[in-house]
Amino acid sequence: MRVFLTGGAGLIGAAIAERLVAGGYDLHVTDLMPQTDVPHSSYAVCDITDMASVREQMRGCDAVVHMAALRNPLYGPGEEVYRVNTIGTFNVFEAAAQYGIKRVVQASSINALGCAWNIIDFQPQYLPVDEDHPLYTTDPYSFSKEQVEQIGAYYWRRAGISSVALRFPGIYRAAVHSNPEWHERRANMIDFLNRFSALPQEEQQRQLTLARHHCLTMRAARGLEWPETKWKIPENTGLEDWMLFAYIFDRYNLWASLDERDAALAVELALTADYQGAHNLFINDTHNSLGYASERLAQIFFPEVSARKQALNGSETLVSIARARELIGFEPQYSWSGGKHAENR
Repeated sequence: MRVFLTGGAGLIGAAIAERLVAGGYDLHVTDLMPQTDVPHSSYAVCDITDMASVREQMRGCDAVVHMAALRNPLYGPGEEVYRVNTIGTFNVFEAAAQYGIKRVVQASSINALGCAWNIIDFQPQYLPVDEDHPLYTTDPYSFSKEQVEQIGAYYWRRAGISSVALRFPGIYRAAVHSNPEWHERRANMIDFLNRFSALPQEEQQRQLTLARHHCLTMRAARGLEWPETKWKIPENTGLEDWMLFAYIFDRYNLWASLDERDAALAVELALTADYQGAHNLFINDTHNSLGYASERLAQIFFPEVSARKQALNGSETLVSIARARELIGFEPQYSWSGGKHAENR
């Protein structure tokens, strides 16, 4: 099978290239970089917003993996993030339709839900979240991901292209598992949560109310969008940075994460599984990124969300991957598994 891969020089793209080439695929990698050292059968520069270039590079391919995008609202003005992500995806699907290609795997995001980059509060209707949950996007990046999922559905109706939009969370490199600083950060956050849980209820509520105020003030001021270029924790707030980071960032990500190798696994499964239609799938670890009790996280940070689609046992994920298991047979091989790395379990 000759596979056309966009965004092959990126974090996920490189992991995909390594897996597919090792698996014997004939892989044509494209990106904006003039050259790349990621594994490939062939490589070319391709701007996904240039339809002629996309058509030229896709010629002769049997399937498509579309990873190229501006990956968050800090990467450029809102109109540019939206343009690149939606027009690029339309071009990829349109070229596939013109060549009669019937399988496309594309990168969506957990943010199609409307969470990490929201300019308003994020309050799920139930936990764990699944693909039936309503979408509440309020930033240009997340809205673009909502739209690329609709492009996949459109091309199923129009051209019979079966596709999967993989709703990836934050992806980390495999080396993180042996990174002392990463483990120290997790240990410090767990220590903070334990100390916080031991506080009187009145003090817990005071801190949560203040953290919410700082969070919503920053988000309403577009503090997570261009021209800002990185996440910032508010200063001089009277709260520990651990509380601010947990409330402003981790809470909005539902503590979801994924090893780059499991992202590549999901792509290969989506390429080869037996299904028809256009599908959106959450793809993440089976456990939250802290290895902390998920029910306790929900009680602290989502106290008004009482509905449960299933029990939150141990550190099991707050973002269900049941549909990915059912449709493509996805099961993470590099899970934190309750805080312990269980490779190939």
